[in-house]
Amino acid sequence: MGRIGGRHDERGFEGVKPSLTKLRVVCAVMVLRRIRVFLPLSLLMMSGLVLLWGCGSSSNVDFVAKKEPWRSAEEQACIASGAVRQSNFVRAKSALGGPSVCGTESPYEMSAANGGRVSMKPPAMLRCPMIPQVDRWIAEVVEPAARFHFRQSLAEVTVAASYACRPINHQSGGRLSEHGYANALDVSRFTLASGEIITVKGGWYGTEQERAFLREVHSGACSTFTTVLGPNYDSNHKDHFHVDLARHGRDGLMRICK
Repeated sequence: MGRIGGRHDERGFEGVKPSLTKLRVVCAVMVLRRIRVFLPLSLLMMSGLVLLWGCGSSSNVDFVAKKEPWRSAEEQACIASGAVRQSNFVRAKSALGGPSVCGTESPYEMSAANGGRVSMKPPAMLRCPMIPQVDRWIAEVVEPAARFHFRQSLAEVTVAASYACRPINHQSGGRLSEHGYANALDVSRFTLASGEIITVKGGWYGTEQERAFLREVHSGACSTFTTVLGPNYDSNHKDHFHVDLARHGRDGLMRICK
């Protein structure tokens, strides 16, 4: 089980040298005017943080983000390792870009897990390191739990969210969510072979079977991902499990399981 320390809002930003483009400076000024943060722009640049406001997007999305070199290095290492192979249910897509730091260099669309036996609907858009971890979680945790508690196989997981360029919990002015890097997945319900559906919202405090199944699924996720958030965390997660591979703590090894 991961370490629990204070509230988690997908934080864990470590100090890096600032790398601001002219576009980011312009966007930062726009946000400063909008949310009325009265700090010298030079101070923000020195801190390595970039305030962004829907740059290159028609939607008014404003968030705080900064360049983190480990993300690109981790992604390239994953691709080079061959951990992800294209198939009928895992397909490479064009790079996800912007606005600003949102996106990933080599995203994949994942429409099923465990050799295609468990559907993921709608398909999830994820970066390379997430693909094998999601597959492992579904194959080694979720499906066995379904067989144990309901005596039947798992047919489908419902994807509530994957890639989305937005701040954490949709809070204007907040830090960029791991969803913005295609580094997170939200799952809201599980469909069994019989067609029976177990929802996170209804089952977390539902029947004894549902409660046991969902808690096993949640607990198992904590050994697979670095961040796991569920109904016990806050009201924003009352109807889904959030899992991601963010780096936490100074050494990047801290895990958060709530």
